[in-house]
Amino acid sequence: MAARHDQMMQEMFGDNLFKNEQVAMLLYPGFTALDLVGPHYFFACMFGAKVHLVTTEADLEPVASDLGLAIAPTITLEETPSDLDVLFLPGGTRGTLDVMKSERVLGWVSDRASRAKHITSVCTGSMILAKAGLLEGKKATSHWATLPVLADYGAIPTDERVVRDGNILTGAGVSAGLDFAIALVEQLRGRKYAEALVLQAEYAPEPSIKAGSITDASADVGEMMELMFSPVAQEFKALASG
Repeated sequence: MAARHDQMMQEMFGDNLFKNEQVAMLLYPGFTALDLVGPHYFFACMFGAKVHLVTTEADLEPVASDLGLAIAPTITLEETPSDLDVLFLPGGTRGTLDVMKSERVLGWVSDRASRAKHITSVCTGSMILAKAGLLEGKKATSHWATLPVLADYGAIPTDERVVRDGNILTGAGVSAGLDFAIALVEQLRGRKYAEALVLQAEYAPEPSIKAGSITDASADVGEMMELMFSPVAQEFKALASG
């Protein structure tokens, strides 16, 4: 059985079975955990890929997400490989705004992006890319609450779950990170490899409540949530001219 399995994998994936992608996933205080954890699962399941969890902090102490889930980083900004296959930025709210005000972090993002094969984000991680000047004239997506704000940074807001423009791949809000990761794995390793990981993850969503977009949510819930997110969306907007 094991021999048959190995033979099938080799025949199905060929040179895509093992590679050595260098993947950098940014950790900063206040990031949204699901933005990162979903994609991390798919990236870390690629045989041979090296996934770096990069902290913005001075040491390798666990970095707390916006809801308190802490993730242990593996490397600092300065120690991150110069040449990356994938640069990935998760989103958040207050923590993301703080990162967008950091010349040190933005400088790191710009530097690594200048050589990265794939520049990527999920949720408001695209706001960091935009602030670093990487989305000018590019189609991109973000969380629905901040999607229109991308235009203030010169990007082209695109209301899709996953958006590709050249070597830039962005995912919409939070749970879209799973769809984003599948799309990127397909780019890196091919459709069959991505399909195998989708099956491994048993990713077959059937939400009991379909309200994952403003158009699907009931009108009163949609209005209430838009009012809740409006102030932070304005803060993202304000940084466009800062």
